[in-house]
Amino acid sequence: MIEAIIFDFGDVFINLNKQAIDSEFRKLGLTAWHDDLDVLNKKYEIGKIDEYEFMLGFQKYLPNAELTEIRAAWNSILGDFPLKRLEFLQMIASKYRLFLLSNTDHTHIEKFEHNEGQTFARDFYSCFEKVYFSYEIGIRKPDENVFKYLINNHNLNPKKTLFVDDKKENTDVAEKLGFQVWNIQPELEDVTQLFDKILI
Repeated sequence: MIEAIIFDFGDVFINLNKQAIDSEFRKLGLTAWHDDLDVLNKKYEIGKIDEYEFMLGFQKYLPNAELTEIRAAWNSILGDFPLKRLEFLQMIASKYRLFLLSNTDHTHIEKFEHNEGQTFARDFYSCFEKVYFSYEIGIRKPDENVFKYLINNHNLNPKKTLFVDDKKENTDVAEKLGFQVWNIQPELEDVTQLFDKILI
């Protein structure tokens, strides 16, 4: 019997446009994603650096690009947030303890709230008992400590908790810790199909 559900954000609720971000950065002159950009991104996702430091780190590889252009390219990954997903969340919010756990950064969350509007964002956040963004808590998936953090903070029983995420490395760690998991395939499945896909 499932009592709690932990949801990822990107490609679960908000669609991500990975082709757009690749295209936009190519226009600015970035031919390949470097390992040190990956390190930079992860630092930003756990709040070790601020937005200005993050954008400056990118600018090393894009000396002809303005910081505003880099920010716009970075935000181009954010797609639409179908209303049916919010309505689905609102429908189940009274039946389960819901949590949001996302590897994300301040720039993307600010842009999401701007794009969708404060009312939509507030309605979305209010469905959850608690919202956890990696840049605020200083830890990111698939580190198993992020799951232990939620277990301890909210007295969760992993066996009675479902974790929904589009990245297999994240669901694998959660499963190892005893959670029930749904490794959602965004191109084939929708979070609104939860009750069709998982027996809860």
